[in-house]
Amino acid sequence: MNHQPFEGWLLNDQHLTPAEKSELDAHLRACLHCIALAETGLALRSARVIPPQAGFSLRFQERLAVSRIAERRRNLWGLVVLILTGVALVGWVVAPYLIAVLSSPVEWLTSAISYFLLAFTSMQAFSGVLRVLARVLPDFVPPYLWMVMISALAGIGLLWAISIWRFARVPRGVSV
Repeated sequence: MNHQPFEGWLLNDQHLTPAEKSELDAHLRACLHCIALAETGLALRSARVIPPQAGFSLRFQERLAVSRIAERRRNLWGLVVLILTGVALVGWVVAPYLIAVLSSPVEWLTSAISYFLLAFTSMQAFSGVLRVLARVLPDFVPPYLWMVMISALAGIGLLWAISIWRFARVPRGVSV
């Protein structure tokens, strides 16, 4: 059931036209949710408002200032811990290489060349495996399974695109 205009009318305490009043009354006869909302609003409007004690705003402002200072202090300590942890992790990762560079340039150069050769030969081997799989795999998978897999990937892509569109669009105007 759509409660949208009725909830707005009940929560905003706005003057209604006779047509809107009759529409609201008809909806209230059928909807328990809106009846509870109307009763809650009536109870809140009829509640006695107690004025705050003397000095309330001053005490509130002082407490707010103290809590802001405490929050800034917590944020500062959190930032310090984050930076120190990051520096420690980077140092832990970089220290062996730094020691190797500072100890002997020949060892560093040799290890760098061997690393790049390992990476290059690994990439060549991996691309060879992918070429063989790309040549052999289509013969093992039946055509209907290819169709199912491609349809599933297309559906996932479509869902992803719709979800990005839904969450990224900017609302325009005022919605009630």
